[in-house]
Amino acid sequence: MMLNFLDALRAAGIPASIKEHLLLLEALDRDVIERRPEDFYYLARATYVKDEGLIDRFDQVFAKVFKGLLGQDGVEAEIPEEWLRLVAEKFLSPEEMEKIKSLGDWDEIMKILKERLEEQKERHQGGSKWIGTGGTSPFGHGGYNPEGVRIGGESRHKRAIKVWEKREFANLDSNREIGTRNIKVALRRLRRFAREGAADELDLDATIRGTARQGWLDIRMRPERHNAVKLLLFLDVGGSMDPHIKLCEELFSAATSEFKNMEFFYFHNCLYEGVWKDNRRRFAERTPTWDVLHKYGNDYKVIFVGDAAMSPYEISHPGGSVEHMNEEAGAVWLQRVAHTYPATVWLNPAPAEHWGYSQSTRIIRDLMNERMYPLTLEGLDEAMRELTRKR
Repeated sequence: MMLNFLDALRAAGIPASIKEHLLLLEALDRDVIERRPEDFYYLARATYVKDEGLIDRFDQVFAKVFKGLLGQDGVEAEIPEEWLRLVAEKFLSPEEMEKIKSLGDWDEIMKILKERLEEQKERHQGGSKWIGTGGTSPFGHGGYNPEGVRIGGESRHKRAIKVWEKREFANLDSNREIGTRNIKVALRRLRRFAREGAADELDLDATIRGTARQGWLDIRMRPERHNAVKLLLFLDVGGSMDPHIKLCEELFSAATSEFKNMEFFYFHNCLYEGVWKDNRRRFAERTPTWDVLHKYGNDYKVIFVGDAAMSPYEISHPGGSVEHMNEEAGAVWLQRVAHTYPATVWLNPAPAEHWGYSQSTRIIRDLMNERMYPLTLEGLDEAMRELTRKR
């Protein structure tokens, strides 16, 4: 079975090697875990899975190879009694175990559950016998039987003696847009450390040398290291960007904490002669784009964030803006930025497979010299690598 497990992992695209397989067998031989199914699961996952994007794929293989876990098609009729007993002993108090006896012993409950799983052929709701929702049957969920086995659903009474749910997870992979913490990790590729400002860290080596030389405690401090990368962030807001607000907020939050030298500005659809910092006052308090180009040196890295979804005329023609009469085309301003800042990329929250259907997206991607990346963890990682290469 263990070799079947190894083959199944490889077939699912999980890079499991013989070395890892032998390591798992050695760990089992040395009894590094207790002989419980859940302990074996975590040991095997820690041994074989080196990328969090493969965890759900591993779960599916594990459930398929080792019987008794829930499959993708629902609850299976054959339930390993030993596994259920071990789970019960782990999670139930002695008092709860005593209550089970009111329905008979544990073996009797599992026997009845097996029989009903085999007999029942359709969904059942209500009642006192079949597995389903509502009612007072000891098997199912959504009803009330304090001494039953809950299968699926969420308990309102927290009184079932066993909680058994079908596991349905979305696949985790590197293309998912996952939270501020993960974005921070991706942004950390864009780092260049320097020491400036006030002395914040103890310089242990200098303190030891000074103390030995002076004959008394000579504490030496040094400036704390920080990320010296300078970043300009241009954020598209409004219209088709509204569905991406949460993701953009996470990116903005991560960038704010990761980069000490960061400036941000908003624009709508395409960059024109003016940008702003407060969306509530975007018509009253604007910053000329020329001022931005002259104020911030060409050592800044530039990131545009937008879905690039608009009329092509908004990019290519004077007067194309939907909000004002722009004297110069948006393409002119994008070219000026790309020329001033060699390290410029565009992050697009729209799925990359849709870009080819949008003429405006193709135009902006061309203006960015193909440096448009999807706003996913993988795309963000590629964008940071590109910015790191540009000096």
